[in-house]
Amino acid sequence: MKKKDAVVSMCISALLCALGLMIPMFMPKIVIPPMSFTLASHVPIFIAMFISPASAIMVTVVTSIGFALSMPLVVALRAASHLVFVIVGAYMLKKTGSILQSMRTAVPFGLLLAVLHGICEAIVVTAFYYTGNGSESWYESGYVMTVLLLVGLGTVVHSFVDFAIAAAVWKPLCPMIRIPVSAKAG
Repeated sequence: MKKKDAVVSMCISALLCALGLMIPMFMPKIVIPPMSFTLASHVPIFIAMFISPASAIMVTVVTSIGFALSMPLVVALRAASHLVFVIVGAYMLKKTGSILQSMRTAVPFGLLLAVLHGICEAIVVTAFYYTGNGSESWYESGYVMTVLLLVGLGTVVHSFVDFAIAAAVWKPLCPMIRIPVSAKAG
């Protein structure tokens, strides 16, 4: 990558970091402990993933730090767990940049990331649940309802919706971006 492209990529990543920090402050939220659903909260991460693995990792780390500074530990660790699906997705896109060019490949890719995302967040909440660090409401609802359905399945749905938003935003942006990117929009 040329030096100018690297600087532009870094600036776009910085803007995505800022957006990733602002979205939780201003977008509508549904909070059902231990889960919180903030519309479009993963969109900056997905767009960074479409650009490059480095951009995706940077945006994920910065947004995780933002959550760590402003939210309970379980939420911050759920945000940090995004690194798993982000790294997998970013490297898949780097290897096969045409994934987003057709619905036939984009939908399974988005679902794969959503399932991986849900599993990672469920693992984080499971650790809190079984160490007795959850709130009383978690235990009243039980493990299956609280962790598997609310966090696991809820995250899968939330993640896929945000992936769809990111892909819809990415398609018209892609022709305007003058740097090499991992994901081509078709």
